[in-house]
Amino acid sequence: MTAIDRPFDLSGRVAIVTGGGRGIGAACATRFAEAGAHVVIANRTTDVAETLARDLTGRGLKAEAVPFVSLTRTDLRALVDGVAARHGRLDIMLHNAGGCPWAAIEDLDEQKLAETININLNAAIWLTQASVPHMRANRFGRVLITSSVSAHLAMGGGAHYSAAKAGVNGFIAAAAFEYARDGITVNGVAPGFIDKPGRGTMSKPETAAELAQHIPMGRKGQADDIAYAMLYLASPQSRYMTGQIMTVDGGSSLPETGFAVARQWGLS
Repeated sequence: MTAIDRPFDLSGRVAIVTGGGRGIGAACATRFAEAGAHVVIANRTTDVAETLARDLTGRGLKAEAVPFVSLTRTDLRALVDGVAARHGRLDIMLHNAGGCPWAAIEDLDEQKLAETININLNAAIWLTQASVPHMRANRFGRVLITSSVSAHLAMGGGAHYSAAKAGVNGFIAAAAFEYARDGITVNGVAPGFIDKPGRGTMSKPETAAELAQHIPMGRKGQADDIAYAMLYLASPQSRYMTGQIMTVDGGSSLPETGFAVARQWGLS
């Protein structure tokens, strides 16, 4: 395979992808594996991760599944150290696992807030802390975190999620600054509305059709739209880029209001 066939070559690299069992995480794990990396799929639903790992290895790619249940600093360090010990290195850590229980601010309780901060922000910090020593040893590392346009765009029922993702963006900038001299880059991708498996309101066809009217490109994104951005950030070609958030949202964060999009395309 030539450099043109595989422009972002990850051969010999070891990558961890959290939340890698489905949706954006599965797409990232797949693209990393296709680029030559050995991908460790960490997912809270282990059987889903194992199915994807079997599919990838069945194609002659390198992948394995590990549980991603506990979000404590100790257990996340054990996960990272275990991967590095088995493979002799760790090159890429993508923290994609995230989400939140939606709730209006007045309906928030300690459990909902803690759950949201833990999975989106705290886990990103602990995984980075655990990964950096292994990356520093090889003078190469890619810390990647899935952010969200919600970090800077308001959405009812998601104030705690917006706060967590805004924290993620701040952490990315600070961590990038700390590790810039170690050969380690820290970057994120902020997805807009992505078409992914789910049972909530956002997954209903009628909701997707209505939403598409307010996205300049006229459609929700696909998981691969995020995966290819992550693949670039994971590759050696992104060596001079750090502390950045790539927004991949079909232009949905460009207009100030949905009315602006509707007027532009003659929908109202």
